[in-house]
Amino acid sequence: MPFVIDFPAFLHPEIFSLQLGGFTLALRWYALAYIAGFVIGWRLILAAMRRPHWWPHGRAPMTPEQVEALLTWIIVGVILGGRLGFVLFYQPGYYLAHPARIVQVWEGGMSFHGGLLGATLAGFVFAWRQGIAASAVGDSMAMVIPVGLGLGRIANFINAELWGHPTTLPWGVVFPGAGGVCPPDWLLICARHPTQLYEAGMEGVLLGLVLWVLVTRLGALRHPWRVTGSFLTGYALARIVVEVWRMPDDQFLAVDPAGYVIRLGEFGLTMGQTLSLPMLAVGLGLILWSRRRA
Repeated sequence: MPFVIDFPAFLHPEIFSLQLGGFTLALRWYALAYIAGFVIGWRLILAAMRRPHWWPHGRAPMTPEQVEALLTWIIVGVILGGRLGFVLFYQPGYYLAHPARIVQVWEGGMSFHGGLLGATLAGFVFAWRQGIAASAVGDSMAMVIPVGLGLGRIANFINAELWGHPTTLPWGVVFPGAGGVCPPDWLLICARHPTQLYEAGMEGVLLGLVLWVLVTRLGALRHPWRVTGSFLTGYALARIVVEVWRMPDDQFLAVDPAGYVIRLGEFGLTMGQTLSLPMLAVGLGLILWSRRRA
C-alpha cells in the first residue's frame, strides 16, 4: 500500500459566508489571493519607485499617484483578460451556448495567459496616456507578478482544483470530489500530483527569488525590458515543465486521450504548453535585445 496524503479536511474554498436576505455573501480564498496579490504588488512597486538608483538615469519613472492609478488599470485588465482568456482558450463551446455565464466570474474560471494579455494591454494604454516609458511599466509589473501567482496557486490547492495525474509518489494527495476519481485501470489509491503546489513553488517562490536577485543585486531595472523578459522566460519554462504532471481539462481529454491540443507522434503539447511557447520566445527575445542594447 503506497503512502499518500489525504487532502486536509479543514480546507474549504470559502473563508466565511453571510446570509443577507435571499443572497449569500462569501469571501473565498481565491478572491483573497487576488486582493492580496494586487495590494502586495502595489506596495512593492511603490518601494521600487523610492529607489531611483535602480532605474535608468537614476530617476524613478512613476510617482506614487501614478502607481496607484496603474493598479486600477491592472486590476481591470487582469479580470477582463483572465475571464475572456478562459472562455476563448478553454471552454468556447460551453460559453457560446451559455453567454450569460461569461460574467459569472465568482463561479471560477480564469486563464493566466488571458490575464497577462489583459494586463499587458492595460499597461501599454496606461503608459501611453501618462507619457511613461512602456518598458518601465512592463518591468514594474513583471517583477511583482510572481507574488500573485504563488498566492493564486495556493488558492487553487485549497479549492481542490487543477490537480495532476495519478501518482504513487509519497507526496501524492487524495483530493475530494472529481480529483479522487482515477481511471478504471488505476488499481491503487487515487492520489494525484499536487501540481498547484508545484506551480506555487516554481512560478511564485523560485521565479520571485530570481527576479528579486536580478532587481536588487544585478541592477536589471536599469536595462529596459530585461525584467519583463526574465519573467516571461521563467514563467513559460515553469509552466511547460509542470504541465507534464498537470491533468488537462476534460474538454481536451474528450478530443485526445492525453489531452494534447497539438500532437507530435506519441508526444504532444497541452493547451498550457502551447500558450507558453510564444511567451518563451518573446521573453528570450527581450532578454537578448536588452543585452545587445546594453
